[in-house]
Amino acid sequence: MAKEKMVTVKAEINAKFTVGELLRIICKCKATEALLLLELVSSELDPETGLGKKKAVQGYAKLGKKFWLKSTVHGYPNLGKKFWLKSTVHGYPNLGNKFRLKSKFDVPESFGDVGAVLVKNEYDKEMYLNNIVLTRGGSSNAPITISCNSWIASKCDDNSQMRIFFTNKSYLPSETPRGLKKLREEDLKNLRGDGKGERKSSDRIYDYDKYNDLGDPDHCSNELARPVLGGTQLPYPRRCRTGRGPSEKDPLSEKRSSSVYVPRDEAFSEPKELEFKATTAKELLHMLVPSIETALNDKIGFPNLTAIDNIFNQGARLPRLQNQGLLQLVAFVAQIRDDILLFDTPEIFKRDKFCWLKDEEFSRQTLAGVNPYSIQLVKEWPLKSKLDPKIYGPCECSITKELLEREIKGIMTVDEALEQKKLFILDYHDLLLPFVKKVRALEDTTMYGSRTIFFLKPDSTLRPIAIELTRPPMGDKANPWKKVFTPGYDATTCWLWKFAKVHVGAHDSGYHELVSHWLRTHCCLEPYIIATHRQLSAMHPIYRLLHPHLRYTMEINVRARLNLINAGGIIEKCFSPGKYSMELSSAAYDQIWRFDMEALPADLIRRGMAVEDPTSPHGLKLTIPDYPFANDGLLVWDAIKSWISDYVSHYYAMASHIETDSELQAWWTEIRTKGHEDKKNELWWPKLKNQDDLIQILTTIAWVASCHHAAVNFGQYTYGGYFPNRPSIARTNMPTEDISTEDHKIFMEKPESVLMKCFPSQIQATMVMAVLRSLSTHSRDEEYLSGSIEPSWDENPQIKKAFERFKKKLIEVSGIIDERNEDPKLLNRTGAGVVPYKLLKPFSEPGVTGMGVPNSTSI
Repeated sequence: MAKEKMVTVKAEINAKFTVGELLRIICKCKATEALLLLELVSSELDPETGLGKKKAVQGYAKLGKKFWLKSTVHGYPNLGKKFWLKSTVHGYPNLGNKFRLKSKFDVPESFGDVGAVLVKNEYDKEMYLNNIVLTRGGSSNAPITISCNSWIASKCDDNSQMRIFFTNKSYLPSETPRGLKKLREEDLKNLRGDGKGERKSSDRIYDYDKYNDLGDPDHCSNELARPVLGGTQLPYPRRCRTGRGPSEKDPLSEKRSSSVYVPRDEAFSEPKELEFKATTAKELLHMLVPSIETALNDKIGFPNLTAIDNIFNQGARLPRLQNQGLLQLVAFVAQIRDDILLFDTPEIFKRDKFCWLKDEEFSRQTLAGVNPYSIQLVKEWPLKSKLDPKIYGPCECSITKELLEREIKGIMTVDEALEQKKLFILDYHDLLLPFVKKVRALEDTTMYGSRTIFFLKPDSTLRPIAIELTRPPMGDKANPWKKVFTPGYDATTCWLWKFAKVHVGAHDSGYHELVSHWLRTHCCLEPYIIATHRQLSAMHPIYRLLHPHLRYTMEINVRARLNLINAGGIIEKCFSPGKYSMELSSAAYDQIWRFDMEALPADLIRRGMAVEDPTSPHGLKLTIPDYPFANDGLLVWDAIKSWISDYVSHYYAMASHIETDSELQAWWTEIRTKGHEDKKNELWWPKLKNQDDLIQILTTIAWVASCHHAAVNFGQYTYGGYFPNRPSIARTNMPTEDISTEDHKIFMEKPESVLMKCFPSQIQATMVMAVLRSLSTHSRDEEYLSGSIEPSWDENPQIKKAFERFKKKLIEVSGIIDERNEDPKLLNRTGAGVVPYKLLKPFSEPGVTGMGVPNSTSI
């Protein structure tokens, strides 16, 4: 029998260690020491046995020989000099933490197409693989690139195993080459785990758990205990399971620790991690200085508005510190920048430092600010409440028709205003009122249920005309307190209007951070990420479509659970709901959240901000023509939907292909029944039966991860960095709630001093400003919507063309947004001192820019 002809295959691996580990390799590894063990897998089965070569990996098809990738190092007399890292036949100078390994080996000519590569890390530390490039035969054969972008655990790790990496060609489950079917199943099985034990940092396992780690029941006192979120009592989405043991005092709660598991590949990249730490160090100093000065009393507010302005004009002065540790910390961080103690001036303060006093700006920000998701059309009068009057007192709105018509100044009646869609509302009455009694039992904060009514003017701007604040019966106050405030003209009425706007601002800030931002993006996205990894193979085209929209979200969510939304964290310390903040977000999830309403068009229709109109662009007609968030958002929504439609149509020619896609159906089922288990029986979940269903579902997920998050996140420092414009908390009641108090007397004599007490304290203000600046910052490695093409898309000509159309469309959108921001007729985005609306401009430079739409919720 003639010997089978062999074909030479060259393999090149691009990988990286941390810089320290790479130096360790250079210093300690021998030239002949292997770092990686690779194994090729054919797409075909052995035609004789129908099996693979059992000697290589049991049960798989036609596996090639194992071979070692070796690195050779030359020229490193000391570590202070540049060094050359050579791998077999290739070398290049001083590449930091990246390196390249090459090898050459032979495989039988009948081996068939390579479908996957198995990789084992033979080094004693983990390694990051960028990609593997295989060249078969002569240079005439196109190389095969296998994108890895993954950390490979060391052979010393207890769970170390051969990692599976498929080629960049995508396959539906039914189209999987026969030689890869079992490998595809095994890879998913490895990612699901068995739901047992505590996860280690090197694991890649995705599973579900409730939010049972926000509290710390084992703290010396019981003040940090918090209820578990998730279940019938407090419905909530699920997070990634860590497997930590229960706390000692509460078996339902997980024991807290400073290190929280995320699947290894979900962690920040090294550049992002370093940048995040550097930014955090700077912001911590911003918080440190005022906290030192007020350490004996953390309730101290700013004495006047000038003191607030000085945060940006003069900066915080370092006090004399006796503590050497604090001195060293200040010295270390102060070396980063000379102006380290100065907060960057927010754009809104640069343009108009008095904007926070203006009613027109208060209204404009409901349409073009950082929380454009709350304003809604008033559809009936009087307003109705769903709360139980036996518990909360009469819930009828005390804003009368007569009062509204007086404020409308006789232009029209209330009935005419309703018919012509002229009345709008920020309605935080039913959501907040059940928490008022509990929140008021806390120190240094207060709360009301609120309703704020706006009137739409002919120029498409809103004018606030009435604010209703409500307090239910509580304690020795058997009767509810309810009061309506209007702009007015006399001194007392004008000052009370300012106070009422501060309270509504605090309500809106809390709702924005806890619901519009955390719940609807970060929190509700995590189940999609878990299900995608558990049910969609890495070679599934929908996995590859979604993957850019899932980056870093789980890591940033873990950091939020550690320091922001946890018991005693920044949200509880600095926002009005205090320790009940996360319970409030649970109530919002229960009452408001619906997947089918997360799509931008559906959200606008639900809030009465648009109606269906087949003759209009986007198929919608906006109720307020100049609604910057909606106008720009619909442009981007259409672009995303068009791109996804092209993508889905390429892989699913018929509806039956979707119904029979076992992985896709399992993915959608798991999102509904496990990720959002507390809502699994709701009838509003979209079906997944045809291309239109899939396109709508995928567009919604991509929109939430990118555009929704960008709209509510990257303007936070712009609008909230100057906190009088957007206070996170109102600490004192309205001065007229109890006219027998000392505060009421002081209010009548010196109202500004009472307003300063109502504003956040110095510590609260600086902590929030520091956090908002960090959250509003684009990293240097940010990946923007349509910014770069995925390797699997690039290798498919039709998908590549569709992506290029998508990219071109977003460039056009960016230009349209610039034109709109220069149109003097669009008063909600242009004008003297007005911040242009740029939050949905697709691209941005690094830093705090107030624009740019990253692919994912990554900060």
